[in-house]
Amino acid sequence: MLRSALGVIIGYLVMFVLQVIAFMSIYTMMGADWSFKPASYEASTRWTVMQLAVILVTTIIAGLVCAAIARGGKAPLALAGLVLVLGLALAAASTAFRPADTHEPRTGNVPNMEAMSKARHPAWVIFLGPVIGAVGVLIGGRLKRKA
Repeated sequence: MLRSALGVIIGYLVMFVLQVIAFMSIYTMMGADWSFKPASYEASTRWTVMQLAVILVTTIIAGLVCAAIARGGKAPLALAGLVLVLGLALAAASTAFRPADTHEPRTGNVPNMEAMSKARHPAWVIFLGPVIGAVGVLIGGRLKRKA
């Protein structure tokens, strides 16, 4: 039981850290013009595709780590449930409390933190992320069972 709980907690932390590193690194390398649509804070199609790919890869790794620590059992399923429920709750809060689109124009390069706070994504992207994340965790958990 303790190994399962530890697997879920560490798996979630691994996912979180990997996503922060990946998104910050990609934004730093590619820049604002690649990440956003011209003169706006609306995420570009390239960024959206990359974002969903990063979510899938990092959650597969998290599921693998979770399963390895838990040594079997249903820990990856619990982590997938946590990713889905917490992700959907955060998505709902994000869309409910998002300020009205002010269409603030983006000019030039924008620092990482400002980009994160002002970025705008379509609602379907915000809600699809946790679903892809949960599927990724389950895939990662199954990879460990096969190994």
